Amino acid sequence: MAPDKYRGRCLTMRASGESGDKLSPIAPVQFESPVGQLLAQILRTHPHLLPAAIDQQLENLQSDKDDQKAETTTSQDLLYKRIAEVKEKERQKTLEEILYCLIVQKFVDNKISMIPKIMETSDPTGRVDFWPNQEHKLESVHSPEAFEMIQSHLSLVLGDRMVGPLNTIVQISKIKLGKLYAASIMYGYFLRRVDQRFQLERTMKTLPEDFDKDQGRFEDPNPGKQLWDPDSLIRISPDDDDYGGGGGYMDTEEGKPYRLRSYVMYLDSETLQRYATIRSKEAISLIEKQTQALFGRPDIRILDDGSLDTSKDEVISITFSGLTMLVLEAVAFGSFLWDAESYVESKYHFLKS
Repeated sequence: MAPDKYRGRCLTMRASGESGDKLSPIAPVQFESPVGQLLAQILRTHPHLLPAAIDQQLENLQSDKDDQKAETTTSQDLLYKRIAEVKEKERQKTLEEILYCLIVQKFVDNKISMIPKIMETSDPTGRVDFWPNQEHKLESVHSPEAFEMIQSHLSLVLGDRMVGPLNTIVQISKIKLGKLYAASIMYGYFLRRVDQRFQLERTMKTLPEDFDKDQGRFEDPNPGKQLWDPDSLIRISPDDDDYGGGGGYMDTEEGKPYRLRSYVMYLDSETLQRYATIRSKEAISLIEKQTQALFGRPDIRILDDGSLDTSKDEVISITFSGLTMLVLEAVAFGSFLWDAESYVESKYHFLKS
């Protein structure tokens, strides 16, 4: 097949209410592998067939991996080893795009429009965010306990401005905004992971009886063991009885208030670090690609004295409403990334122990 036949293509969907062949993008990342483009086409035209198509592609990947392993064990030829390396890179790219399709499908199933590439507009104020407000839809993909922590994260990002007009415009560095988006993806990934454990333990009635009493020991963590880069603005604050009106989530049997934040504070630092670690290189690559697809590749140079030159960084204008949507989308993306990674692992083993 001609090489340019599989040139990068955006995942697109026909715009509602429009005739002709005009298609609107539904995800910013471009697909490069033949499998990725096939799945993108199925998601666009026959979304109900996507799960079966993904399962079939995962079976193909497993068969290819098994065949490759058999070939390399029977031959010590350097050429065979080089071919095996090339095929492994192709499988990794295919796997990344399968994961991305699963993530995009989650957005589509929840009727959430993904934010397009951040670009200059003709708006006289320079505002770049003209996407719809989807806060309720983005809230619905999380458990109530998890969304309470997301609201706390938003309070940390926006500060006192959360109580002000959401159409207030703020100027912010594009590099810093990209870092915040990527860090929020990681936060969503961590939150889904720990929330699943919390919900399971609550269902099985194995939650520690005193976990809400020991949170004080985590209020001032060792700075050398912070889970998140300080610039990401992501922290897990201790429970506060005044937060959210002092509400909790009641256990139906005991009548005790259980909060996810208290549960997180109960976990030891080693467990938290493990839960905050992205499990696969494919997931790390996807976080980078999604962020760069939205904000572009940052133009950063290292100067002779070792400092970073960010003089070419852009400053963009965005409303607090738009900033809120960016953070909520990133957290949802991270949550869906955890789900997609777990599903693929159940069909095709690729995670390291």
